[in-house]
Amino acid sequence: MDGVVLHDNDLIPGADTFLHDIIERGIDFRFITNYPSQTPADLYNRLLTAGVEVPVNKFFTSAMATASFLLRQEGRKAYVIGEGALTHELYKIGFSITDIDPDVVIVGETKSYNWEMIRKAAYFVKSGARFIATNPDVAGPGGSPACGALCAPIERISGKSPFYIGKPNAFMIRAALDSMKAHTESSIIIGDNMHTDILAGVQAGLESVLVLTGYSQKKDLAMFPYRPNHIYESLEKVDLESIGFAHQK
Repeated sequence: MDGVVLHDNDLIPGADTFLHDIIERGIDFRFITNYPSQTPADLYNRLLTAGVEVPVNKFFTSAMATASFLLRQEGRKAYVIGEGALTHELYKIGFSITDIDPDVVIVGETKSYNWEMIRKAAYFVKSGARFIATNPDVAGPGGSPACGALCAPIERISGKSPFYIGKPNAFMIRAALDSMKAHTESSIIIGDNMHTDILAGVQAGLESVLVLTGYSQKKDLAMFPYRPNHIYESLEKVDLESIGFAHQK
């Protein structure tokens, strides 16, 4: 959402026109966000406040992707550093949240991060619990510490790196596609960040669209060995016909 549809909580001009267009064409879509601390309902309300209403099932978070990943893994006990949106997704798949002999340590994002959380998480990971994190971002909007930053001291103490679920991990994209019953060959990813959105699309085998209303700009492309398939100034300028979405899907 951020950098593509919204700047902070303000709508990027023309984004509403694009969203209304794809809804009218019957094209399914998901907002794929790395931040795990808000539920789809929270994100729905954030977008509604900015002036656009889309169905609540169009939002897919890294907390949801993390639950999708863990559903296919053994163990159902987790020590969790995160907010209610993350624990809610874990409860839905039958996890117990505990600080007694957990199978997995899961780190999301929280403003209540403290010394005791670091100590327990590092101890559990050193003792054999698998280390899972919702997303690799080290900073969120306004420079606030994000998941990657919270993982850093646990990683240093335990000597083990977390497995990050969110973008650019292709698993995040696959899980979002699964939620739509969609396939890579008939899907595209639109994002503002070469490090996360576009790399995730490349790794998942999707056609990719970079919009220049957010993090990455044309001058940054020389830094990367991969390229987006299309570049547009903004979401409003994206030409659906030229990228294969002329008809309803």
